[in-house]
Amino acid sequence: MPVIASNVKKKRKVKKVEDAKFRPLIVPLVIIAVVTFLDQFTKSLVVNSLAEGETVSVIGSFFQLRLIYNSGGALGTSVGTSDFYLGTSIVILLVIFYLVYHNRSFPMIAWPLSLCAAGAVGNILDRVHTGKVVDFLDFDFFDFNFFGQRVERWWTFNIADSSITVGIILLMAYILFFSRKAPEEESVESSENSSSAPLSNPE
Repeated sequence: MPVIASNVKKKRKVKKVEDAKFRPLIVPLVIIAVVTFLDQFTKSLVVNSLAEGETVSVIGSFFQLRLIYNSGGALGTSVGTSDFYLGTSIVILLVIFYLVYHNRSFPMIAWPLSLCAAGAVGNILDRVHTGKVVDFLDFDFFDFNFFGQRVERWWTFNIADSSITVGIILLMAYILFFSRKAPEEESVESSENSSSAPLSNPE
């Protein structure tokens, strides 16, 4: 009987360790699932409501819905075939999944990466289904120059692209403004503790 009880305790400990190991992945998985659903749902609505190239005004000329099928990459780039972008996206997605898992205990890193992963999944699903990405959000923000070209209206994008952009911005903000703060605070606290500690009196 004591042997059986000991085995039961060990199994419980192992289960608790496994639960603690994978519990931080719940939020990232929820983020990926929700964003992917919203992306695919909104794309489905637009595809079933608009013809390719058709435009519907939402807020004047500032915000429009315009259905476009993009076989290239972000920002209108075209450096390869649709299969090239699909393969590249899958490789990048696998790397992001690894980084999410590796940083699962650090929400400020794992959650923004999850937004990037969700965006990648949404666009990959498009390329698998049709070989092209469905874009429909058309905004007229400020004009700017991009590699010598005058951009008077921004590129059409989708929920997946927005998720990737927000994820990158949040991740960069953490890296630039918060990631170094904790080590600095710890060093300050350690130096304060060492200075306040009583000095030994050697005899």
